[in-house]
Amino acid sequence: MEDAALPLTSHLTELRDRILKILAAWLIGAIAAWSWSEEIFALLLAPAVQALGEDGALQAIAPTEIFFTYLKSALLAGFGIALPVIFWQIWSFIAPGLYPSEKRVAVPFVLVSTLLFLSGGLFGYTFVFPLIFDFFVGFESEFVIAAWTMREVFTLTTRLILAFGTGFEMPVVVFFLAVSGLVTPRQLLGGFKYAVLVSFVMAAVLTPPDVISQVMLAVPLLVLYLLGVAVAYVFAPAKAPRADADTIQSSKGEGAA
Repeated sequence: MEDAALPLTSHLTELRDRILKILAAWLIGAIAAWSWSEEIFALLLAPAVQALGEDGALQAIAPTEIFFTYLKSALLAGFGIALPVIFWQIWSFIAPGLYPSEKRVAVPFVLVSTLLFLSGGLFGYTFVFPLIFDFFVGFESEFVIAAWTMREVFTLTTRLILAFGTGFEMPVVVFFLAVSGLVTPRQLLGGFKYAVLVSFVMAAVLTPPDVISQVMLAVPLLVLYLLGVAVAYVFAPAKAPRADADTIQSSKGEGAA
């Protein structure tokens, strides 16, 4: 726990270094993905193009729109490539404040967090995106034709990928809440009704204003919450909250003195 005694400036310096490493990994990933930016863009926007039908095509209404959308596609792919480094840097920053038993899950944390984020994005892309774009194109009429721009569709797609990826980190958050002793698995299970409220609020904030995407995000969040509670029941040690444990330990020390 010597790291806890470091001055604030040292922690800020370490945080800056971690952020720089994350940005460097992201940049390297984006550069590596640039050669396939057009293919990445085509893959990302395939659900929207399919929803528009055989004659549907996305439009570019600004001279720089195609270039910058391809650049953003490379950046998004680079973010996915850099995820293990990102989670490792996050772990390295918070690890000094953890107990030795909690520090042992560093590699599982990085692997599971990366897989969950990618699984969330893949789930949204495979099952939710087609429903969302079909929903929006359904508002076409004889006097209104859907003519979406590549920038707007890419923005919506990216937002949804990040929303589903972040949402699928729920088991990791729940697990560490239990393992750290902040709450017990029983308390987490008892707070399921609040988890329902939070999940639907998060879904409403992160997704477009349609019921389909909100429900399709909120329901997996609840399932993942329960999964996190189940994993916490299995692996979380039966111990008092961190504050209580520290109090007991200090009391024993005073008694021995």
